[in-house]
Amino acid sequence: MTSHILKETPSQTGGPYIHIGTVPGFAGLKTRSQEQQHILATAGPVIRIEGAIYDGTGAAIPDGIIELWQADPSGHYNAPGFKGWGRAPTGGPGGIWSFETVKPGVVPWRDGRPQAPHVTLAIFARGINIHLHTRMYFPEDEAALVADPVLLTIEHPARRRTLVATRLSGDGMPVYRFDIFLQGDPETVFFDI
Repeated sequence: MTSHILKETPSQTGGPYIHIGTVPGFAGLKTRSQEQQHILATAGPVIRIEGAIYDGTGAAIPDGIIELWQADPSGHYNAPGFKGWGRAPTGGPGGIWSFETVKPGVVPWRDGRPQAPHVTLAIFARGINIHLHTRMYFPEDEAALVADPVLLTIEHPARRRTLVATRLSGDGMPVYRFDIFLQGDPETVFFDI
């Protein structure tokens, strides 16, 4: 009996119908329309993280998905009463995505060094065969950013700034703007996870 080796099938991108399967309410379907996967917290000092995803030409991507993972304010993952995960579609004016959450606390790196407060983001969109991973850090944590073990792995210090949000004010809560650039001079740093 001969063994047959199957060839790999081509990769597929995450679109253009990614919203239908992952955020059907946003896509206009009644199924799971009550889900609000972009809201991680409603109590405590709630913040909003928002941004847009831009392609290589500088155009906003209107049909992508962002997933967010984070620790709670004490630096714990999977803490009781806090799920630490969310999903948001890009859409609306300018292709904006947003999350309502709390600012994460300090989490230790593998070797015990403290990481600056951050959220981890996964980006899914048409034209991307394998989702991209990045992080968003908070601008007010300047001392922690200088010593963050993950940021220190980025060879060019100027590129580290692509991972730091801009703080705005609005709607009675702090707002952090974090735009993601897939290509070009302002390209966001992505991690091979």
